[in-house]
Amino acid sequence: MKIPLIFIFGLMNLIVFAQTEEELQVKKTIVEFFDAFHAQDSIAIKQTVYPTILLQTIGVDKEGKPILKTENFDDLVKSITSIPDSTNFQERIMSYSIQIDGNMANAWTPYQFWINSEFHHCGVNSFQLFREENTWKIIYLIDTRRKSDCSVLSE
Repeated sequence: MKIPLIFIFGLMNLIVFAQTEEELQVKKTIVEFFDAFHAQDSIAIKQTVYPTILLQTIGVDKEGKPILKTENFDDLVKSITSIPDSTNFQERIMSYSIQIDGNMANAWTPYQFWINSEFHHCGVNSFQLFREENTWKIIYLIDTRRKSDCSVLSE
């Protein structure tokens, strides 16, 4: 009776490890995206995303009404690479919540955005990723942006 229980516990550990390894691979793709983002490396950024990536932002307009903006990914890359060297910008990811089902993954990443060591805004990124040939690629990125109520994100 002891052998089957040991076998079952061993098998459970392997399953848990496999799930953790997949989550680490998803997180690695996002970390590589932000490493390239901060380095203003357009080639490395594009290596982390699927060619038809969809990029959206949820915010508020001047009247305070919610808006959803769809952005062109190439325009985002151009704007990042054109930031002057004298400007230091950093998107600080506060945590990762990753869910995976087969070849699809979602990562929920609260963040704070800083420019020249000053807080600029906060929000949450929601990444959708697709695994193709054992490589995770970002296929959809939507984020929220706000300047207040950011303490919730650091918990």
